[in-house]
Amino acid sequence: MPSLSAYLRRFWPNPAPLPLAERLKAFLGALIGIALTGLVTHLAIPDAGALPLLIAPMGASAVLLFAVPASPLAQPWSILGGNVISGLAGVTCVMLIPDPTLAAAAAVASAIVLMSLARCLHPPGGAVALTCAVGGPVVHAAGYGFVLVPVALNSLLLLAVALIFNNLAGRSYPHVAHAPPPAPHGTADPPPDVRVGFTLADIDEALRRYGELLDVSREDLDALFRQVEVQAYRRLHGEIRCADIMSRHIVSLAPEDDQAQARDLLAGHDFRSAPVLDEAGRLQGLITRAILLTGGEGPVGAVMDIDPPTAGPATPIDELLPVLSHGEWREVMILDDTRRVVGMVTQTDLLAALYRARVAEAVAVTPSTDRPGFSHAPRDRQGP
Repeated sequence: MPSLSAYLRRFWPNPAPLPLAERLKAFLGALIGIALTGLVTHLAIPDAGALPLLIAPMGASAVLLFAVPASPLAQPWSILGGNVISGLAGVTCVMLIPDPTLAAAAAVASAIVLMSLARCLHPPGGAVALTCAVGGPVVHAAGYGFVLVPVALNSLLLLAVALIFNNLAGRSYPHVAHAPPPAPHGTADPPPDVRVGFTLADIDEALRRYGELLDVSREDLDALFRQVEVQAYRRLHGEIRCADIMSRHIVSLAPEDDQAQARDLLAGHDFRSAPVLDEAGRLQGLITRAILLTGGEGPVGAVMDIDPPTAGPATPIDELLPVLSHGEWREVMILDDTRRVVGMVTQTDLLAALYRARVAEAVAVTPSTDRPGFSHAPRDRQGP
């Protein structure tokens, strides 16, 4: 049985790792959101009389919208649907239940059930329902009109501010979880980098066994867990960077080079691709055999891919896995700070590096008398 001090410590939540910049964004967003919501509502309804035009639950909605905008409880349907449905539940309970206390209890309880069924659970909705139930004669007299003004109007205005502010502040709102990319067209298999390890089905089963609602989506949990895997790998095995494995001798083309010349160059070196550089060595694009086979005559610059994947020399190679494992790209161009090409990492380079790291790990934990010998080294070539 835990001690009293250990039990009391459970009352204090673990501190959220929220950067100072995010705290300032929450402060500024709530300040602007509540001010504009109240101002616009008063301007739109100048003759409201004693009816409150800015209700207290909007303060709770602002906390979610501007402090934790990635929360499933803070998404647009959650705030709009949750507050309106809760308002309807509150007004209905007041009409049907004479006792004020029972009406208030039923309003909050009904709001929770209805929001859950409508997939718009929003904690301030409980406060909206309670406001409708105990708001006094003015609120009761307004009836369902109170749900329209101020509940729905306040919610719409605050949501509009959140949509503009959060996106200007560099946040993803409505929040889009960093889910794994879909399987290639025509296949049922997931991408190679998510075939090994846990799946979304595993997360669903873990959440089911956990038995409590967590304020985070399964897709966000998936993205978070995969970042944890990468961080744990780096901590345990160190980082191999692009500069450690990239091919530095690069055969390149210029944008004005003829396509026939490019075909001969790639065929002569048995390369799959070559970067297209300007006179200063800065990347302009990437030309591949596949592109040249479908092309005709004319300059390479007219048919090259102008947006190939790139990385820096200090980029850890595990960050290249999502790019090189999905099939669309087989090479990543390595650029310095001025976009000059300093190397290339291909699928072959990445596979060789991961293989050598695995061998080194095995050798490190194998007695010297049992260590196997390895004699071959993968070729360092441009484009597998």
